[in-house]
Amino acid sequence: MSQAQWTDLLLGGLWDTLYMTIPSTILAYLIGMPLGILFVITGRDHILPRPRLNSALGVVINFLRSIPFIILLAMLIPITRLVMGSGIGTRSLIFPLVISAFPYVARMVEGSLNEVDRGVIEAAQSMGSTTAQIIFKVMIPEAMPSLLNGAAIVTVTILGYTAMASAAGGGGLGAIAITKGLNLRRMDIMYAASIALVALVQLITITGNRYTRSIDHRKR
Repeated sequence: MSQAQWTDLLLGGLWDTLYMTIPSTILAYLIGMPLGILFVITGRDHILPRPRLNSALGVVINFLRSIPFIILLAMLIPITRLVMGSGIGTRSLIFPLVISAFPYVARMVEGSLNEVDRGVIEAAQSMGSTTAQIIFKVMIPEAMPSLLNGAAIVTVTILGYTAMASAAGGGGLGAIAITKGLNLRRMDIMYAASIALVALVQLITITGNRYTRSIDHRKR
């Protein structure tokens, strides 16, 4: 394999990996973050206690989180085909990635918001702040460092899922490592794709950590 072919192969794999990871992360947050916020504020003794709703949300989130991605991927093929027009392929895998990731996002958001000092929330309540004002002007800004750190973790997790997505005909660096490397006994391709994947994970992690530290007023 020539140098140009190596470059094209890895760049193509990188593009497919990012094509699956970035939209999946954004969509997972569009669903999971409101769900996580709702789960927190409807908890007992919080700003909008709704025990039954809170219990129902907890059951749904825990149920979806308990299904391994590779099994969920197979279970969702008929629905994926209906929603995305095909049950296999790089583009089609965005749907199961989102379904698998948004409950994880909800739990990450829950953990971040629960770190906010309850005294700050109670102070906002005593000043007559509305529920929306407490959420968007108090809870989210106070939890932002933790939320950003969680976003980096979620992105890396989805990135890891894309490697397993090769089972449904997905592309990406993981698929290259498995189908063109391991299955064909091309260890050089497998290691090159794996190293590129590890480098991408490290880049996301380091970037997330830097942004987290830059806005974390608690450590200044």
